[in-house]
Amino acid sequence: MGIESSCDETGVGIVRGTELLAHALSSSMEQHVRFGGVVPEVASRAHLEAMVPTLEEAYRESGIRVQDVDAIAVTCGPGLTGALLVGVAAAKALALAHDKPLYGVNHLAAHVAVDQLEHGRFDRRVGALLVSGGHTEILLVDDIATDITLLGQSIDDAAGEAFDKVARLLGLPYPGGPHVDRVARGGDPTAVRFPRGLTGGRDLDKHRYDFSFSGLKSAVARHVQHEQRMGRGFVVADVAASFQDAVCDVLTRKAIAACLAHDVDTLIIGGGVAANARLRHFAEERAAKAGIEIRVPRMGLCTDNGAMVAALGAEVVRRGLPPSSLDLPADSSLPVTQIVAA
Repeated sequence: MGIESSCDETGVGIVRGTELLAHALSSSMEQHVRFGGVVPEVASRAHLEAMVPTLEEAYRESGIRVQDVDAIAVTCGPGLTGALLVGVAAAKALALAHDKPLYGVNHLAAHVAVDQLEHGRFDRRVGALLVSGGHTEILLVDDIATDITLLGQSIDDAAGEAFDKVARLLGLPYPGGPHVDRVARGGDPTAVRFPRGLTGGRDLDKHRYDFSFSGLKSAVARHVQHEQRMGRGFVVADVAASFQDAVCDVLTRKAIAACLAHDVDTLIIGGGVAANARLRHFAEERAAKAGIEIRVPRMGLCTDNGAMVAALGAEVVRRGLPPSSLDLPADSSLPVTQIVAA
Protein backbone atom coordinates (compact mmCIF):
# COMPACT_ATOMS: atom_id res chain seq x y z
CA MET A 1 0.00 0.00 0.00
CA GLY A 2 1.21 3.50 -0.83
CA ILE A 3 0.06 6.77 0.77
CA GLU A 4 0.72 10.17 -0.81
CA SER A 5 0.04 13.60 0.75
CA SER A 6 2.95 15.82 -0.24
CA CYS A 7 0.94 18.68 -1.75
CA ASP A 8 -2.75 18.99 -2.70
CA GLU A 9 -3.64 15.38 -3.61
CA THR A 10 -4.49 12.69 -1.09
CA GLY A 11 -3.67 9.38 -2.74
CA VAL A 12 -3.81 5.72 -1.74
CA GLY A 13 -2.58 3.01 -4.08
CA ILE A 14 -2.31 -0.75 -3.76
CA VAL A 15 -0.07 -2.79 -6.04
CA ARG A 16 1.03 -6.38 -6.40
CA GLY A 17 4.47 -6.29 -8.01
CA THR A 18 3.84 -4.12 -11.07
CA GLU A 19 0.08 -4.77 -11.14
CA LEU A 20 -2.09 -1.85 -10.06
CA LEU A 21 -4.97 -3.00 -7.84
CA ALA A 22 -6.26 0.31 -6.47
CA HIS A 23 -5.76 3.95 -7.38
CA ALA A 24 -7.84 6.19 -5.09
CA LEU A 25 -7.38 9.96 -5.20
CA SER A 26 -8.87 13.05 -3.59
CA SER A 27 -7.76 16.51 -4.72
CA SER A 28 -8.12 19.83 -2.93
CA MET A 29 -7.20 21.78 -6.08
CA GLU A 30 -10.53 23.63 -6.23
CA GLN A 31 -9.91 25.06 -2.76
CA HIS A 32 -6.67 26.68 -3.97
CA VAL A 33 -7.89 28.17 -7.26
CA ARG A 34 -9.02 31.49 -5.79
CA PHE A 35 -5.56 31.97 -4.23
CA GLY A 36 -3.73 31.27 -7.49
CA GLY A 37 -1.57 28.60 -5.85
CA VAL A 38 -1.48 25.94 -3.16
CA VAL A 39 -2.03 27.21 0.39
CA PRO A 40 -0.19 24.81 2.76
CA GLU A 41 -2.64 25.12 5.67
CA VAL A 42 -5.63 24.54 3.40
CA ALA A 43 -3.92 21.51 1.85
CA SER A 44 -3.10 20.01 5.26
CA ARG A 45 -6.69 20.32 6.49
CA ALA A 46 -7.97 18.79 3.25
CA HIS A 47 -5.66 15.78 3.74
CA LEU A 48 -7.04 15.29 7.25
CA GLU A 49 -10.59 15.21 5.91
CA ALA A 50 -9.81 13.02 2.90
CA MET A 51 -7.42 10.41 4.31
CA VAL A 52 -9.90 7.89 5.75
CA PRO A 53 -12.40 8.13 2.84
CA THR A 54 -9.56 7.68 0.34
CA LEU A 55 -8.28 4.63 2.21
CA GLU A 56 -11.78 3.16 2.20
CA GLU A 57 -12.10 3.80 -1.54
CA ALA A 58 -8.83 1.95 -2.17
CA TYR A 59 -10.06 -0.99 -0.08
CA ARG A 60 -13.31 -1.15 -2.08
CA GLU A 61 -11.55 -0.90 -5.43
CA SER A 62 -9.01 -3.63 -4.71
CA GLY A 63 -11.03 -5.89 -2.43
CA ILE A 64 -8.02 -5.79 -0.11
CA ARG A 65 -7.87 -4.43 3.44
CA VAL A 66 -4.80 -3.11 5.20
CA GLN A 67 -4.60 -6.39 7.14
CA ASP A 68 -3.83 -8.16 3.86
CA VAL A 69 -0.93 -6.01 2.59
CA ASP A 70 2.72 -6.98 3.07
CA ALA A 71 4.00 -3.45 3.72
CA ILE A 72 3.00 0.21 3.84
CA ALA A 73 4.93 2.90 1.97
CA VAL A 74 4.38 6.62 2.47
CA THR A 75 5.80 9.77 0.95
CA CYS A 76 7.98 11.34 3.64
CA GLY A 77 9.46 14.05 1.40
CA PRO A 78 9.98 16.30 -0.36
CA GLY A 79 6.82 18.37 -0.14
CA LEU A 80 4.85 20.68 2.15
CA THR A 81 5.69 19.84 5.75
CA GLY A 82 2.14 19.99 7.13
CA ALA A 83 0.75 17.97 4.24
CA LEU A 84 3.49 15.34 4.53
CA LEU A 85 2.84 14.98 8.25
CA VAL A 86 -0.76 13.91 7.65
CA GLY A 87 0.26 11.04 5.38
CA VAL A 88 3.19 10.00 7.55
CA ALA A 89 1.02 9.98 10.69
CA ALA A 90 -1.67 7.90 8.96
CA ALA A 91 0.90 5.39 7.68
CA LYS A 92 2.50 5.08 11.11
CA ALA A 93 -0.88 4.46 12.74
CA LEU A 94 -1.76 1.74 10.22
CA ALA A 95 1.67 0.10 10.45
CA LEU A 96 1.59 0.07 14.25
CA ALA A 97 -2.01 -1.10 14.56
CA HIS A 98 -1.62 -3.93 12.05
CA ASP A 99 2.03 -4.82 12.65
CA LYS A 100 3.14 -3.99 9.11
CA PRO A 101 6.62 -2.82 8.02
CA LEU A 102 6.71 0.89 7.21
CA TYR A 103 8.77 2.47 4.43
CA GLY A 104 9.19 6.22 4.13
CA VAL A 105 9.98 6.85 0.46
CA ASN A 106 10.99 9.72 -1.78
CA HIS A 107 8.24 11.47 -3.71
CA LEU A 108 10.45 12.18 -6.73
CA ALA A 109 11.76 8.63 -7.04
CA ALA A 110 8.14 7.46 -6.89
CA HIS A 111 7.35 9.55 -9.99
CA VAL A 112 9.89 7.40 -11.85
CA ALA A 113 8.86 4.08 -10.31
CA VAL A 114 5.21 4.50 -11.33
CA ASP A 115 6.13 3.98 -14.99
CA GLN A 116 6.63 0.30 -14.19
CA LEU A 117 2.89 -0.04 -13.59
CA GLU A 118 2.34 1.12 -17.16
CA HIS A 119 5.22 -0.34 -19.16
CA GLY A 120 6.78 -3.03 -16.98
CA ARG A 121 10.05 -3.10 -15.08
CA PHE A 122 13.16 -1.36 -16.35
CA ASP A 123 15.93 -3.66 -15.13
CA ARG A 124 18.65 -1.46 -16.62
CA ARG A 125 19.98 2.08 -16.36
CA VAL A 126 17.42 4.70 -17.46
CA GLY A 127 17.23 8.47 -17.56
CA ALA A 128 14.34 10.42 -16.09
CA LEU A 129 13.01 13.92 -16.66
CA LEU A 130 10.75 15.03 -13.81
CA VAL A 131 8.68 18.12 -14.55
CA SER A 132 6.12 19.39 -12.05
CA GLY A 133 4.96 22.48 -10.22
CA GLY A 134 7.63 22.09 -7.57
CA HIS A 135 10.47 20.20 -9.24
CA THR A 136 12.34 20.06 -12.53
CA GLU A 137 15.16 17.53 -12.57
CA ILE A 138 17.16 15.20 -14.80
CA LEU A 139 18.02 11.92 -13.08
CA LEU A 140 20.23 8.96 -13.85
CA VAL A 141 18.56 5.84 -12.43
CA ASP A 142 20.81 2.80 -12.03
CA ASP A 143 18.41 1.14 -9.58
CA ILE A 144 15.05 2.67 -8.73
CA ALA A 145 15.20 1.45 -5.11
CA THR A 146 18.86 2.08 -4.29
CA ASP A 147 20.79 4.21 -6.78
CA ILE A 148 19.64 7.53 -8.27
CA THR A 149 22.01 10.32 -9.36
CA LEU A 150 20.89 13.91 -9.75
CA LEU A 151 22.35 15.26 -13.01
CA GLY A 152 20.58 18.60 -13.17
CA GLN A 153 17.75 20.67 -11.74
CA SER A 154 16.13 24.07 -11.88
CA ILE A 155 18.18 26.71 -10.09
CA ASP A 156 15.11 28.94 -9.63
CA ASP A 157 11.51 28.36 -10.76
CA ALA A 158 10.35 24.86 -11.58
CA ALA A 159 8.81 24.51 -15.04
CA GLY A 160 5.30 24.02 -13.65
CA GLU A 161 5.69 27.09 -11.47
CA ALA A 162 6.70 29.12 -14.54
CA PHE A 163 3.56 27.89 -16.35
CA ASP A 164 1.41 29.05 -13.43
CA LYS A 165 3.02 32.49 -13.30
CA VAL A 166 2.83 33.04 -17.05
CA ALA A 167 -0.81 31.89 -17.08
CA ARG A 168 -1.56 34.58 -14.50
CA LEU A 169 0.16 37.20 -16.70
CA LEU A 170 -2.00 36.11 -19.64
CA GLY A 171 -5.23 36.12 -17.64
CA LEU A 172 -5.58 32.34 -17.70
CA PRO A 173 -6.90 30.30 -14.73
CA TYR A 174 -4.92 28.31 -12.17
CA PRO A 175 -3.40 25.75 -12.50
CA GLY A 176 -1.68 27.30 -15.49
CA GLY A 177 -0.16 24.30 -17.27
CA PRO A 178 -3.29 22.80 -18.85
CA HIS A 179 -4.66 26.23 -19.82
CA VAL A 180 -1.42 27.43 -21.42
CA ASP A 181 -1.21 24.14 -23.33
CA ARG A 182 -4.81 24.47 -24.54
CA VAL A 183 -4.50 28.10 -25.64
CA ALA A 184 -1.07 27.57 -27.23
CA ARG A 185 -2.50 25.06 -29.71
CA GLY A 186 -4.10 27.97 -31.55
CA GLY A 187 -0.98 30.15 -31.49
CA ASP A 188 2.25 30.64 -33.43
CA PRO A 189 5.26 29.31 -31.45
CA THR A 190 7.61 31.48 -33.56
CA ALA A 191 5.72 34.73 -32.91
CA VAL A 192 8.01 35.82 -30.06
CA ARG A 193 11.59 34.65 -29.60
CA PHE A 194 11.84 34.14 -25.85
CA PRO A 195 15.19 33.29 -24.19
CA ARG A 196 16.38 29.73 -23.51
CA GLY A 197 18.09 29.89 -20.11
CA LEU A 198 21.41 28.16 -19.42
CA THR A 199 21.86 26.91 -22.98
CA GLY A 200 24.93 28.71 -24.23
CA GLY A 201 28.52 29.72 -23.54
CA ARG A 202 29.76 29.55 -19.98
CA ASP A 203 26.34 28.56 -18.70
CA LEU A 204 26.69 25.17 -20.37
CA ASP A 205 30.07 24.60 -18.73
CA LYS A 206 28.69 25.22 -15.24
CA HIS A 207 25.04 24.21 -15.68
CA ARG A 208 25.06 21.64 -18.49
CA TYR A 209 21.94 19.85 -17.25
CA ASP A 210 20.45 22.56 -15.06
CA PHE A 211 17.45 24.77 -15.85
CA SER A 212 16.45 28.37 -15.24
CA PHE A 213 12.94 29.63 -16.01
CA SER A 214 12.86 32.81 -13.92
CA GLY A 215 14.36 34.91 -16.73
CA LEU A 216 11.91 33.43 -19.23
CA LYS A 217 8.97 34.34 -17.01
CA SER A 218 10.33 37.89 -16.71
CA ALA A 219 10.78 38.11 -20.50
CA VAL A 220 7.12 37.20 -20.99
CA ALA A 221 6.09 39.89 -18.49
CA ARG A 222 8.25 42.53 -20.23
CA HIS A 223 6.82 41.60 -23.63
CA VAL A 224 3.23 41.86 -22.39
CA GLN A 225 3.88 45.18 -20.66
CA HIS A 226 5.66 46.62 -23.71
CA GLU A 227 2.85 45.67 -26.08
CA GLN A 228 0.28 47.18 -23.72
CA ARG A 229 2.24 50.44 -23.37
CA MET A 230 2.49 50.70 -27.14
CA GLY A 231 -1.28 50.27 -27.37
CA ARG A 232 -0.93 47.28 -29.66
CA GLY A 233 -2.20 44.61 -27.33
CA PHE A 234 -0.96 41.07 -27.83
CA VAL A 235 -2.24 37.72 -29.04
CA VAL A 236 -2.53 35.49 -25.98
CA ALA A 237 -2.29 32.30 -28.03
CA ASP A 238 0.96 33.45 -29.70
CA VAL A 239 2.59 34.42 -26.41
CA ALA A 240 1.47 31.16 -24.79
CA ALA A 241 2.78 29.10 -27.70
CA SER A 242 6.11 30.95 -27.81
CA PHE A 243 6.60 30.61 -24.05
CA GLN A 244 5.65 26.93 -24.08
CA ASP A 245 8.08 26.21 -26.93
CA ALA A 246 10.92 27.86 -25.03
CA VAL A 247 10.28 25.68 -21.96
CA CYS A 248 9.81 22.42 -23.84
CA ASP A 249 12.77 23.07 -26.13
CA VAL A 250 15.18 23.42 -23.20
CA LEU A 251 13.69 20.55 -21.18
CA THR A 252 13.95 18.01 -23.97
CA ARG A 253 17.24 19.25 -25.40
CA LYS A 254 19.01 18.83 -22.08
CA ALA A 255 17.31 15.55 -21.18
CA ILE A 256 18.25 13.92 -24.49
CA ALA A 257 21.82 15.26 -24.21
CA ALA A 258 22.11 13.74 -20.72
CA CYS A 259 20.93 10.36 -22.00
CA LEU A 260 23.45 10.38 -24.83
CA ALA A 261 26.30 11.44 -22.54
CA HIS A 262 25.56 8.61 -20.08
CA ASP A 263 24.85 5.86 -22.63
CA VAL A 264 21.15 5.63 -21.73
CA ASP A 265 18.65 4.34 -24.28
CA THR A 266 15.43 4.97 -22.31
CA LEU A 267 14.05 8.27 -20.98
CA ILE A 268 11.12 8.29 -18.55
CA ILE A 269 9.15 11.54 -18.31
CA GLY A 270 7.10 12.07 -15.15
CA GLY A 271 5.33 14.76 -13.16
CA GLY A 272 2.24 16.79 -13.95
CA VAL A 273 3.84 18.74 -16.83
CA ALA A 274 4.33 15.43 -18.66
CA ALA A 275 0.73 15.97 -19.78
CA ASN A 276 1.87 18.88 -21.97
CA ALA A 277 1.34 18.05 -25.65
CA ARG A 278 4.25 20.17 -26.89
CA LEU A 279 6.67 18.59 -24.40
CA ARG A 280 5.69 15.13 -25.65
CA HIS A 281 6.10 16.23 -29.27
CA PHE A 282 9.60 17.63 -28.70
CA ALA A 283 10.64 14.58 -26.65
CA GLU A 284 9.38 12.01 -29.15
CA GLU A 285 10.86 13.84 -32.15
CA ARG A 286 14.30 14.30 -30.60
CA ALA A 287 14.39 10.86 -29.01
CA ALA A 288 13.60 9.20 -32.34
CA LYS A 289 16.57 10.95 -33.95
CA ALA A 290 18.84 9.92 -31.06
CA GLY A 291 17.62 6.30 -30.93
CA ILE A 292 16.17 6.74 -27.43
CA GLU A 293 12.92 5.19 -26.18
CA ILE A 294 10.48 7.57 -24.47
CA ARG A 295 8.29 6.18 -21.68
CA VAL A 296 5.52 8.34 -20.22
CA PRO A 297 2.92 6.95 -17.76
CA ARG A 298 -0.73 7.71 -18.51
CA MET A 299 -1.90 11.06 -17.23
CA GLY A 300 -3.61 9.73 -14.11
CA LEU A 301 -0.26 8.34 -12.95
CA CYS A 302 1.84 11.42 -13.84
CA THR A 303 0.29 13.71 -11.24
CA ASP A 304 0.76 13.02 -7.52
CA ASN A 305 -0.92 9.77 -6.46
CA GLY A 306 -0.68 6.83 -4.08
CA ALA A 307 -0.05 4.30 -6.84
CA MET A 308 3.40 5.73 -7.51
CA VAL A 309 4.29 5.46 -3.81
CA ALA A 310 3.08 1.86 -3.75
CA ALA A 311 5.08 1.12 -6.92
CA LEU A 312 8.28 2.38 -5.33
CA GLY A 313 7.46 0.59 -2.07
CA ALA A 314 7.04 -2.68 -3.96
CA GLU A 315 10.51 -2.32 -5.48
CA VAL A 316 12.02 -1.51 -2.09
CA VAL A 317 10.41 -4.61 -0.56
CA ARG A 318 11.52 -6.72 -3.54
CA ARG A 319 15.14 -5.72 -2.82
CA GLY A 320 14.77 -6.78 0.83
CA LEU A 321 15.71 -3.36 2.18
CA PRO A 322 15.12 -2.76 5.89
CA PRO A 323 11.97 -0.78 6.83
CA SER A 324 12.01 2.72 8.24
CA SER A 325 11.58 3.25 11.97
CA LEU A 326 8.31 4.35 13.55
CA ASP A 327 9.86 7.70 14.46
CA LEU A 328 10.12 8.42 10.73
CA PRO A 329 10.09 12.23 10.19
CA ALA A 330 8.58 14.25 7.37
CA ASP A 331 11.40 15.94 5.45
CA SER A 332 10.24 18.77 3.17
CA SER A 333 13.65 18.98 1.47
CA LEU A 334 14.47 15.26 1.19
CA PRO A 335 17.05 14.90 -1.63
CA VAL A 336 16.13 12.63 -4.52
CA THR A 337 19.26 10.56 -3.89
CA GLN A 338 17.77 9.41 -0.56
CA ILE A 339 15.18 6.98 -1.85
CA VAL A 340 14.19 5.35 1.43
CA ALA A 341 14.31 7.06 4.83
CA ALA A 342 16.20 5.13 7.50
